[in-house]
Amino acid sequence: MKREIRPIRQTVAATVLLAFCGTAALAGAIGTSAGPARIDPVVTGLDEPWAIDFLPDGTPVVTERDGRLLLVQDGKLRPVAGGPAVWAEGQGGLLDVMIPRDFAQSRRIWLTFAIPLDGGGATAAGSGLLSADNTRIEGFTIHWQGQADGGGRHFGSRLVEGTDGSVYFTTGDRGTGPDGHEAQDAARAEGKVIRLSADGKADAASGGAVAGLHSLGHRNPQGAAMDGQGRLWLVEHGAQGGDELNLIRQGRNYGWPVISYGENYGGGQIGEGTQRKGMEQPVHYWVPSIAPSGLMIYDGTMFPEWRGDFFTGSLNSDFISRLDPDSGFAEERIAAPQTGRVRDVVQAPDGSIWFLSVHDGAIYRLSREE
Repeated sequence: MKREIRPIRQTVAATVLLAFCGTAALAGAIGTSAGPARIDPVVTGLDEPWAIDFLPDGTPVVTERDGRLLLVQDGKLRPVAGGPAVWAEGQGGLLDVMIPRDFAQSRRIWLTFAIPLDGGGATAAGSGLLSADNTRIEGFTIHWQGQADGGGRHFGSRLVEGTDGSVYFTTGDRGTGPDGHEAQDAARAEGKVIRLSADGKADAASGGAVAGLHSLGHRNPQGAAMDGQGRLWLVEHGAQGGDELNLIRQGRNYGWPVISYGENYGGGQIGEGTQRKGMEQPVHYWVPSIAPSGLMIYDGTMFPEWRGDFFTGSLNSDFISRLDPDSGFAEERIAAPQTGRVRDVVQAPDGSIWFLSVHDGAIYRLSREE
């Protein structure tokens, strides 16, 4: 069924706010559309946390942008050595982490990061094997990297595993703005979704296109997830307005910077407007921007009311956005003192929802209030 595309200002179903008097508590009850819930801290003291995933035994793995890879064990942060050197400039650094489904056999961990190169940095993806004692990454290998750029913005950099074990990751346009068309150039690395095999190989692309090219025309995708049908979804930052939720299909062009529902900073149309033949429309978009980061499609048992719903964090408005595809992607905004600059949102093995707050340097757990 074709869904109507509507801006977020027309589809807000509920805004859930929790007010505290005085200093915000680190834990507390919150009302949601699924009933009473609570937010509890898992660990604090993180420096610019960027991504989180789980080992099969439930151990959380988290990245910090300055380059540290950490395990959370017994409420403490345990560093993991052997990761890549990173270009921690601007928005660059150590970015996403992904634990593939075969980890118990392979011990493989995937990372994306800004790699230091002559002339600046570039989005890169690689993997290595976690040692048996969980203290270091062994044999880390860079599988793919883009071209160097001196700017420190828009690395994209989310990872997601496909149903066949392939690996998808995103690259940003590197902040070249509406006048830069690297995202439209199939031979360039910027503004793309790249597909690699499970062992890190990229299919050669025809016509001079960058290896592994899956889709193009993206601005800064900082959230990626697979749904139950094996379809890839992204959330990506617009400019001034026009953040997007996109359903990604191989070989399609998602328009940036030729079309956009946002406008230039300071005003003025971007490119040709909102539509052009041969370019994809977003399934959903936000005006004004929420700066979405992280994407999770819920399939757990703790909140059966939310199965199939989309969750993304907001980096500029301090809430978690829940989108219900069965209600035209109507939005619930889950906001509390703990939801400051949410960088990543994930589903934990027990069905609770964990998120990273850049504002607090913390991992929080959202669970049903018993």
